[in-house]
Amino acid sequence: MKKTGLIAFALLLSGSIIFTGCQKQAAGGPPASESTSQYRIGIVTGASQSEDDIWGAEELIRRYGSAASGGIFQHVTYPENFMDQMETTIIRISSLASDPLIKAIVVNQAVPGTAEAFLRIRERRPDIILLAGEPHEDPDIIQQAATLAISSDFISRGYTIPWAAKQLGADTFVHISFPRHMSYGSMGLRRQIFEAACADLGMRFVYVTAPDPTSNIGEEGAQQYIMENAPRWINQYGTNANFFCTNDAHTEPLLRQLFEYGGMFVEADLPSPILGYPGALDLDVSADAEAGDFPAILAKVENAVIARGGAGRFGTWAFSYSFVASAGLGEFAKRVLDGNAQLDSTADLYAALGEFTPGAQWNGIYYVDAETGEQAHNQLLIYMDTYIMGQGFLPTTEQIVPEKYFQIKFQLRF
Repeated sequence: MKKTGLIAFALLLSGSIIFTGCQKQAAGGPPASESTSQYRIGIVTGASQSEDDIWGAEELIRRYGSAASGGIFQHVTYPENFMDQMETTIIRISSLASDPLIKAIVVNQAVPGTAEAFLRIRERRPDIILLAGEPHEDPDIIQQAATLAISSDFISRGYTIPWAAKQLGADTFVHISFPRHMSYGSMGLRRQIFEAACADLGMRFVYVTAPDPTSNIGEEGAQQYIMENAPRWINQYGTNANFFCTNDAHTEPLLRQLFEYGGMFVEADLPSPILGYPGALDLDVSADAEAGDFPAILAKVENAVIARGGAGRFGTWAFSYSFVASAGLGEFAKRVLDGNAQLDSTADLYAALGEFTPGAQWNGIYYVDAETGEQAHNQLLIYMDTYIMGQGFLPTTEQIVPEKYFQIKFQLRF
């Protein structure tokens, strides 16, 4: 790829980071094992804030069976209010290791407490493969605990998202978040890169604070806040402003108001045609989602967006990142345990992710600490081309991300 230096190691390992996903298995997939599996894989997701995470886990169970019925995958959820119930989160994850047949554990999204749970597991069961999807904890914390972590590329996307918005004609970039997310090294650093990229691209950057859905106001209160304030923001910053929010729960009400009052939305924090769009457009895509049929979902969403006059102004990834992180990491763990993949092979990892993203183009880098210049060996940052409704793919993964953005150091700001 074209990010010289920083991705050289990744290129040596995988041959090429950009790839075309493998064709998904036919509907129905292989049947669950008829006899009791010789190993099990635990998969942990949230309870409701990101349905895509859950559907990815359910797809694995559909393909390979539930541990409760002699299959491979055991699915559990962490608490809805995980910030206030961190010890419960830790216990739910770490308790999976009590089953001697559990040989791998996937957590997606890897919320605070995941690293501590992994460390506790390692004390008792160093043999277990521990995989983290989209960790909320700082890179140096999750890297000490996980066998492998994958994150949406918060560094490259700090540039590519404003770049994509600029291609659509945006003149302002409105970033909606709250202190908890801005305290995370990944999200806080991405905000700083957003600001720098907007300045370089000739766009105004605006930071807006909204309530944290895990706070006392709750998810419903946070969504109501977006509903009430989005029209004012659109009026203030104009219909050529691109809006971006860091929380899944904020996405649907924001999209609903953008369709009503104007504005642009190039892609979500964890992009998916499921995230926000069906609810904002009153679409029922549940059957397609549970079947993992994202081309069908994208077609329905795109038609509805175009009907609302949003062609060329709204985008996503063609496949749900959250779905793929759950399903793809679970598939990768299974292939490793079956002897069909190597833990240190990016090519094998991408092949497992590609099982659920036929035809998609990806790019990625290993995380590099801006303070030390040290490259991680177990945290990979990945992203996909942006799909614009009514227009098609933007060549996001082909863009040259200026080297200077990789040198920006995280500063805690609220």
